[in-house]
Amino acid sequence: MKAIVQNRYGSTDTLEYRDVETPTASGTELLVRVHAASVNAYDWHVMRGDPYLARLTGIGLTRPKATIRGRDFAGTVEAVGRDVRRFRPGDEVFGDLGTADGAFAEYVSVPESLVETKPSTVTFAQAAALPLAGQTALKGLRDTGKLQPGQHVLINGASGGVGTFAVQIAKSLGATVTAVCSTRNVDLVQSLGADHVVDYTTTDFTTAGHRHDLIFDLVGNHSLAALRRALTPGGTIVLSGGGVFDGGSLLGPMRLMLSAKLRAPFVRDTLSVLTTAADRQFLTALSQMAESGGLTPVVERTYPLAEAREALKHVETDHARAKVVITV
Repeated sequence: MKAIVQNRYGSTDTLEYRDVETPTASGTELLVRVHAASVNAYDWHVMRGDPYLARLTGIGLTRPKATIRGRDFAGTVEAVGRDVRRFRPGDEVFGDLGTADGAFAEYVSVPESLVETKPSTVTFAQAAALPLAGQTALKGLRDTGKLQPGQHVLINGASGGVGTFAVQIAKSLGATVTAVCSTRNVDLVQSLGADHVVDYTTTDFTTAGHRHDLIFDLVGNHSLAALRRALTPGGTIVLSGGGVFDGGSLLGPMRLMLSAKLRAPFVRDTLSVLTTAADRQFLTALSQMAESGGLTPVVERTYPLAEAREALKHVETDHARAKVVITV
């Protein structure tokens, strides 16, 4: 089968489109024929091994432990292991491979526990966009941020892959949503339900004088002190990644997260760092939301598998709108 293979850390030049052995399914595994795989900031961080401290989390110290990039996918079940109970060949599914990676390929072998039935209301490209970005938004707002009906939430990075899900999920939770984005994305976030929009090219939300019960920061371009100026007393800040590649660093967006962990015990506000792991319960929740029409994945553009380099480059260096998806 064809796949996007990487054997050393570096730029998109380290990615090879070549033949590899097709995986098989055994035990509780499914063999899925991939129709689409989405690109996340996670993918270029792993590709670069950046920030360097992230290499200590298990992705590989000197080179990527997983040699095929990509974690989010959607496709059709080709074969099942003898112990699989929920799926059969021909089923349409989507899933998250987690740190095992391998989605930028024609086939993936994945544990049954990391797969869910594809919502009938979305395309394969849209389904592939759901797992990591959707889980980040849902967990960040509902579980970590504990967003309640009637509260005011500000989403910094509202037009990105996670942000476009976050705007919709926050509205479904009954919150008043302020979306921070650039001028070209104002119409997009308004169409997703944002009540207020801050154009960061003209206005700094941290000095605008408005306060919010929850700030969901997906960019990491403001200090904690600045973020807290836009927070109601005793409010919550949830931090989740951010940034584009700027030449490599020891900490990158983890610097702000480490600062939050150190300061959290000493301030009245709640400072939380969001962590995610592949988990079917989130796939199920996202599938149900999409099936009911309450969540619509927004795909900015698609690339064929052979052009995965360009897809990664776009997400890594540009301010991509919504999700970028690789079609297979």
